[in-house]
Amino acid sequence: MSPRRRQPTRFVALLRGVNVSGHRKVPMAELRGLCESIGLGDARTYLQSGNVVFTSEVAPAAVGRALEAAIEAELGVTTTVLLRSKEALDSVVEHNPFLRASGGTESLYVTFLAAGAAPARRAVLDQTEVDAGPDEFAVSGTEVYLSCPGGYGRTKLNNSFFERRLAVTATTRNWKSVVALAEMAGH
Repeated sequence: MSPRRRQPTRFVALLRGVNVSGHRKVPMAELRGLCESIGLGDARTYLQSGNVVFTSEVAPAAVGRALEAAIEAELGVTTTVLLRSKEALDSVVEHNPFLRASGGTESLYVTFLAAGAAPARRAVLDQTEVDAGPDEFAVSGTEVYLSCPGGYGRTKLNNSFFERRLAVTATTRNWKSVVALAEMAGH
């Protein structure tokens, strides 16, 4: 990684499209080990789904590239790593527009974007009419908040929908995971 050091920052890395078995396998114990091998501190994984919390003194872009390269070199898996600082994830939890309106949190999800969408792409998304039934979304910066009362497995507002329309790589997590990751990042 780049030698550009700064104060240690706690990050959450969200790996896009990895599995714990079968194709694109990234075992969590190996992910923790990879984090440590590239100089990331206090690496802890959450569940078996490509979520890892760690500290780093290196700029986020360099951390993401280093982790992607290590995963590809050591595990043979090409993936995109989306990083959020502890503060950014706290803001995601704090500003979910569907939290109070929903009857519960089991229908809530967040799609994390690798970068902010270009204004022209965002305008197209805002104008796109999709028959999504009761499902709703709200874009805020590099996150898309989702309310899917029928479940994420049935929604048309899935990860691919946002990647195609916004031309940005994305990964989605359920609300329980988002909150748990924010709590892990706080400790």
